[in-house]
Amino acid sequence: MSQKPAMQGIPSPLVKLNQAFIVISVLLALLTGLHWILAFPLAAGLSGLIFGYHPVIRLCSPLLTKPRSAYVLEDPEQQQFNQKIAVFCLAGGLVSFLAGWTIAGYIFTMMVGIAATVAILGFCIGCFIHYQWRMYTYRRKQAGLHK
Repeated sequence: MSQKPAMQGIPSPLVKLNQAFIVISVLLALLTGLHWILAFPLAAGLSGLIFGYHPVIRLCSPLLTKPRSAYVLEDPEQQQFNQKIAVFCLAGGLVSFLAGWTIAGYIFTMMVGIAATVAILGFCIGCFIHYQWRMYTYRRKQAGLHK
């Protein structure tokens, strides 16, 4: 989700669609045992992070029925942070399953699936982590100024 569209921000429905893509992929991978399915959201996330082209978001953009400005726009920096977490967990899950580390595979995969599900429901775990990290670095910087 590292798009940098002409207008700052990513329309919320596209962010939710990407989250749903992750949830559906995780469910299919876990329910069928076809763990290679995790490669699809992983490849989409990596493409967004590396090339700035997230196929799910780009391919679904024409489905928006209103002008971009009519939607709540999500912060691209925040979404890129969230995508890094998702990519890490998806890669951890896929690599773990391929290596035969089933428990680690389930842990990584379920973490990203649960996080995406909770985000769809309205609480962004990645946003919370990002905010806490920024506050921590700010407080550390402030403490250094007062020495």
